[in-house]
Amino acid sequence: MKILYAASEALPFAASGGLADVLGSLPAAIADQGEDMDCRIVMPLYRSIKPDVRNQMTFLTDITVEVGWRKQYCGIYTIQVGKVIYYLLDNPYYFMRDGMYGFYDDCERFVFFSRAILEILPVIDWKPDFIHCNDWQTAMVPVFYQVLYRYHQEYENIRILYTIHNIQYQGVYGKEVITELMGIPTYHTSLLEFDGMVNLMKGAIETAVRITTVSPTYAKEILDPWYSYGMDRALVRRTDPIVGILNGIDTTLYNPETDPKIKSNFTSTKLQGKKNCRAALLEECNFAKDTTAPLVGIVTRFVAHKGIQLIQQTFQEMLALGCHFVVLGSGEKLYEDFFQEMQSAYPDQVHVTLGFVPDLAKRIYAGADMFIMPSQNEPCGLAQMVAMRYGTIPIVRETGGLKDSVFDAGGENGNGFTFKTYDAYDMLDAVKRACTLFGDKRKWNALVRHAMKCDYSWNVSAKKYIELYQSLL
Repeated sequence: MKILYAASEALPFAASGGLADVLGSLPAAIADQGEDMDCRIVMPLYRSIKPDVRNQMTFLTDITVEVGWRKQYCGIYTIQVGKVIYYLLDNPYYFMRDGMYGFYDDCERFVFFSRAILEILPVIDWKPDFIHCNDWQTAMVPVFYQVLYRYHQEYENIRILYTIHNIQYQGVYGKEVITELMGIPTYHTSLLEFDGMVNLMKGAIETAVRITTVSPTYAKEILDPWYSYGMDRALVRRTDPIVGILNGIDTTLYNPETDPKIKSNFTSTKLQGKKNCRAALLEECNFAKDTTAPLVGIVTRFVAHKGIQLIQQTFQEMLALGCHFVVLGSGEKLYEDFFQEMQSAYPDQVHVTLGFVPDLAKRIYAGADMFIMPSQNEPCGLAQMVAMRYGTIPIVRETGGLKDSVFDAGGENGNGFTFKTYDAYDMLDAVKRACTLFGDKRKWNALVRHAMKCDYSWNVSAKKYIELYQSLL
């Protein structure tokens, strides 16, 4: 089975968020399932990819790609990482910039990229059975395929899937981009029109053979106008169900038994190292070393949909419970200011680091007792899985992938604490229940061991994706 994954970012070459983590892990996990799994990735060649890495790549050839009335250069570089072959597409005008997104011509840049994905196939002499596209930056691939390529001999019987990682980002532009950039016949423009604009995600929903998303619950939620940012009206017109497959985590990168970035290594049967990590984190934060109060970790972006408002509303009540907080993140200034004010007011209980420090994130995962993640919406979420891997008990709202991965300790197979409604005092109730159980060390350690044994590796997800691909052959 030949699968080409198309994405605007992928580890280990370029990353701005969870999409790169998925693309860096899922194809490798699928390739490990058998010799007949040939997985490859195509992505842009960005300036951020360092010269020493570029020098390891092989230049295959260059082609021209039509972008409306223009013909643009596209260089094709390749490199293999493990069992996965990467194709990195070069165009200095579009991709040799500081940053990957947020430019005035993002539509043109990713229309070029989407068209180039299809144009390189005859040149690389490899025809995939599937092209698996991800998010709005590659949404034009199934549109171009259906309108311009599907009946050409080199392109017959390619099945194109489309994964929605976050439905909020849809690629919305004025109608002029159809004639200026896309070069598709005007009688096909209805594929892209939505609410008086051109919507690239809507085009992919209309033309891909199957729509997937990153958790079973999110697959249901995006049919609800509350979560869909208007796209439910396009999704409900599809006759086939949206497939939700929960993302996984890299269990080699996140492994408390071998992780060199934490104070002491530990396993679910030998938790002394977890206690050492906790003591080291308390010392790093200048908290009392002998505190028996719960140590709560927060590693997140400070944006509204991450539920920071709920934490704001009940923060002092949680401090009154004795909770100590280790906070790592950045984002909207009002939230950054809030956490800094709390640190100033309660230096013995609150420690804040603005920004993202990967090594500190691991020390928090390993050293904290609890990890709070009260998101308003969360397509999948990886932090709660990482926390459990390190024996840190998540407290989450039941939404998206949080609902599919964290189950309340009050029920069967509980591995964390959950609350249903987006309400600060429902969250506080979950925190109180966690604090109560934390006081019973025998029961708490049993919960920690169970959480650490939960399997959220990519191997589980890879098997489900393979089943999906096989169902489409």
